[in-house]
Amino acid sequence: MTRAREQLISCDDTPYYHCISRVVRRAFLCGFDKLTQQDFDHRRQWVMDRLAEIDDVFCIDVCAYAIMSNHYHLVLYIDTKTVEALSDLEVIERWRKIYNGPEIIERFLKGDKLSISHHLLIDEIVETWRERLADISWYMRCLNEFIARKANAEDKCKGRFWEGRFKSQALLDEQALLTCMAYVELNPVRAKMADSPETSEFTSIKQRIEELPDDVKSASNKEKSKQKHPLALKPFLAQGDILKDQIPYHMKEYLHLVDWSGRAVREDKRGAIDGQLPPVLQRLGIDEYYWCEAMKPKGNRRFSRAIGCQCNLREYAKKLEIGWVKGIRLCSRLFPA
Repeated sequence: MTRAREQLISCDDTPYYHCISRVVRRAFLCGFDKLTQQDFDHRRQWVMDRLAEIDDVFCIDVCAYAIMSNHYHLVLYIDTKTVEALSDLEVIERWRKIYNGPEIIERFLKGDKLSISHHLLIDEIVETWRERLADISWYMRCLNEFIARKANAEDKCKGRFWEGRFKSQALLDEQALLTCMAYVELNPVRAKMADSPETSEFTSIKQRIEELPDDVKSASNKEKSKQKHPLALKPFLAQGDILKDQIPYHMKEYLHLVDWSGRAVREDKRGAIDGQLPPVLQRLGIDEYYWCEAMKPKGNRRFSRAIGCQCNLREYAKKLEIGWVKGIRLCSRLFPA
């Protein structure tokens, strides 16, 4: 049964969400289309540029991304603490970076004399904008609408560019977040668009590798790190730090995990496990066999609106007043602890 977006996205459940948007008819409208022999690969950079632009507006952080030829993945974090701490003027300044707003806001910023009713109206507008700054639906709207208009202008046509609004999955715990981020990072490798995570164009893991300090890079990677990335990614937990709002694992372990997963799910190593099992899997109680199953191309499709440990999924289903969530059996095997 279809659910309203406000029921599927709630910070009371989790601040982490996996969002997916796919173009109409699954056409290669952001890559090389073999059918028409047209190359639209430059549009993937449009997505990156727009993400960087709205990153300065919304209080929503990007944890992971992968921009593919006919769809993209985002793992997002809703930063409620930041949006609540913003002053009214900061809210106005952020929102007006992408939208003009009504005339009354212009008059307020100019310092015009306004009545009490005008100030009440301004307070109402600011409160609406504040809510939108932490709203994933508005975030995705600002991203997708911009890309659709630009692509249609380039194609000199009208009509829908995206298949629908977007799909979202609630990531209910650390295990779900880790699983989804690694799944997103490995999209180009599984699609045979790249041989390794560090060569996967338009992915967050490639960006993170390029942004590593020079003292931990090889000579070849130092040469590749000249490019500056305008999009700021949500940081991992640093060694010795107390967990606050960071991604709750160490980046070194995460890179090891993604590299290991990319090797373990190859066709010539179906379900095989080598001796270099990343400790983060053991620490979070994740079953290594079902981890590899989840990392395969159709792995994420086995889940529906949420991913998490079995007990968290049952609580989530109870809140939505449904008896069952797709993927709960796989989650019980993937996260047995």
